[in-house]
Amino acid sequence: MISHDEATQRKILNRLKRARGQLDAVISAVEEQKSCRDVVTQLSAVTSALDRAGFAIVSTAMRECVVADAEGGAAEDGDDDRMTIDELEQLFMRLS
Repeated sequence: MISHDEATQRKILNRLKRARGQLDAVISAVEEQKSCRDVVTQLSAVTSALDRAGFAIVSTAMRECVVADAEGGAAEDGDDDRMTIDELEQLFMRLS
């Protein structure tokens, strides 16, 4: 689960579905031998949509999943979705 908030979950899913549609457009453009400009423009849109989805997920994690390092990094009550600040930072850096 990415978010406990349904509205946030829906927004993230919408971003990912938009990226999927844009990727389909890239594939079609390549198959149809469209111009380099068209392919790169569509590819840029996919990359941007995926980046925005990734940042939305990390942002959600910052609000919902962070366990303070002072607590020893252990998840509370067996909640495997919770992360330490270091783990969250690693996720964020993967997007950059």
